[in-house]
Amino acid sequence: MLPDPVRCAVSPRHNRARRGARPDEQDDDRADRYGGAQRTESWQGEEWYVRLVAGASSPGKRYRCPGCDQEIPAGAPHVVAWPEYGGVDDRRHWHKACWNAKDRRTSRVQRSRNAPKY
Repeated sequence: MLPDPVRCAVSPRHNRARRGARPDEQDDDRADRYGGAQRTESWQGEEWYVRLVAGASSPGKRYRCPGCDQEIPAGAPHVVAWPEYGGVDDRRHWHKACWNAKDRRTSRVQRSRNAPKY
């Protein structure tokens, strides 16, 4: 018998995904990341559809989060939520943290500068 060949101390890395390696898991992961993960949540006595959005699918679009009244930059991952019986016009784009904290926050009332605070 021949002795085992001597192995190099540093072996090459294999960073690329190998073809045919668990295609089912890869498909599930893509669905979650790119808008396929949709669930239903109950909030304010209504059922809401909630979808995670990667943000890469809508470059150039900006949205205003109703939770903090701040702008969601183009390409930023966020949450899209709409009432069960609502239409396209009822969809709202939220920061993920704002959506998760919606029950702990008060609503931000839009007032003019001269309006009373009560």
